[in-house]
Amino acid sequence: MIFVTTIHQHLELQARHRPHAPALSARDATLTYAELWQAVRQAGARLAGLGVARHDRVAVFLEKRFETVAALWGTSVAGGVFVPVNPLLKGKQVAHVLRDSGARVLVTSPGRLNAVRDHLGDTGLTTVLLVDPADGGLPHDLPELPALTVLRWTTASDDDAEPAGAADPAAAPLSPSGPDTDIAAILYTSGSTGAPKGVVLSHRNLVVGATSVSAYLHNSAEDVLLAVLPLSFDAGLSQLTTAFAVGAHVVLHDYLLPRGVTAVCEQYGVTGITGVPPLWTQLAGVEWPSGARFALRYFANTGGRMPVALLGELRELFPAAAPYLMYGLTEAFRSTYLDPAQVDARPGSIGRAIPNAEVLVLRPDGTPCGPDEPGELVHRGSLVALGYWNDPERTAARFRPVPGYDEPWRAVPEPAVWSGDTVVRDAEGYLYFVGREDEMIKTSGYRVSPTEVEEAALSTGLVREAVAIGVPDDRLGQRIALAVLSPEPVDTDRLLKEMRQSLPTFMLPAEVHVAEAFPRNPNGKLDRPAIRAGLVAEVAE
Repeated sequence: MIFVTTIHQHLELQARHRPHAPALSARDATLTYAELWQAVRQAGARLAGLGVARHDRVAVFLEKRFETVAALWGTSVAGGVFVPVNPLLKGKQVAHVLRDSGARVLVTSPGRLNAVRDHLGDTGLTTVLLVDPADGGLPHDLPELPALTVLRWTTASDDDAEPAGAADPAAAPLSPSGPDTDIAAILYTSGSTGAPKGVVLSHRNLVVGATSVSAYLHNSAEDVLLAVLPLSFDAGLSQLTTAFAVGAHVVLHDYLLPRGVTAVCEQYGVTGITGVPPLWTQLAGVEWPSGARFALRYFANTGGRMPVALLGELRELFPAAAPYLMYGLTEAFRSTYLDPAQVDARPGSIGRAIPNAEVLVLRPDGTPCGPDEPGELVHRGSLVALGYWNDPERTAARFRPVPGYDEPWRAVPEPAVWSGDTVVRDAEGYLYFVGREDEMIKTSGYRVSPTEVEEAALSTGLVREAVAIGVPDDRLGQRIALAVLSPEPVDTDRLLKEMRQSLPTFMLPAEVHVAEAFPRNPNGKLDRPAIRAGLVAEVAE
């Protein structure tokens, strides 16, 4: 038996056993597993030749393309730590990620380098590797960066070269592996306040996560998975790790318009898509070719609760597809999923713990909650991240042992991740999301979940998206304000009347604001802090 202990070993094994199977497609081109592994090995050799070694950070600031995957997995081959940078970020944000992570090397394109050039001065970078321009040479209009060495991703002398000591991947022995607890990646995730923080993931986190998710999604070598979420987002990266774990085919796609997704799904016969609620809202609103609709084996949701009405639309749109409703956080990769067989019986549930994880519902003192008693979701096991990069204070606050689980024989107490999310567990062990502690609305002495208010608005069918927040109120403490989006004019009186059928009076919005658009973060999720700030400002006027 071969034990996979580093992220690149899954890919190496597939290249050995299924060299001619399709591994990765982008822009009408496809690489087999042998070809992809060859590109990854060359990338690893290129980075190692620049001095990248254990724990050195390599930032990758590119759209989805073959070189992006080669750079990420090649960093693992070289023993380094990859830092995927969302291609939607602007110069100041990119500079924060580079500076905070301490990346020595940046892999990017000439256009992206020019776009962030004015923000690179104090980031600590030493080398920039540019994905090859069409003419094979460095462009003439590169910015002057005297403190940096700017090189081509490949050079004329090594275009066709093998990495040192490499052989045919079908016959090559497995690479020697470092400890599975070594750092593999740093993913930057936005919080409710402050700049994005880097979540440190080990090889064990990524390898176990890949095998766990591919197991409950029943992924196999027959699957074609669409990678539409950013690779800097844990769920986006997961499309690659889970596919490579089982030898599936991944199709890279940079989202621009929903019709682009339908076209690429039809072209490649996509069988699995993982998305976030705003993306699913847009995909449900366009016409799908029959072939793409019926080829889909499953659709999965993460990054927020999927409204019941939207779930119904998607199940009608994809009648042969199983719906997987998932809950996760970057600090633990993925925590729960609801078995498709339970979707109708348990509406609104986020399911149970995924394989290789334990999920607890705890009171503030760390004691277990009883059935239907709200508590904080706490995740323990091999998927718990190593902490926040260079932030011991926040790490200590979020990653800490669970009382009763810190056995005296442990040299170091086992950390768990305390999510900050309030959930309840029913008598049969199924979990239901209530809300984030910092988003709960406190009105008239009641604690109101914004999710429940939003669900009531969406269930009317009068709006496509909804966000509920609490705004200061001298009499109530907070009153509920609701912001909505709809392709059609919204009759707010009718909306409130219909919401009154499912909500008690204290949970009804005091006001409804119709927005033209909602701000979103780079991962496509609703930017709730920005929406809150805008709505509070609007209310104050």
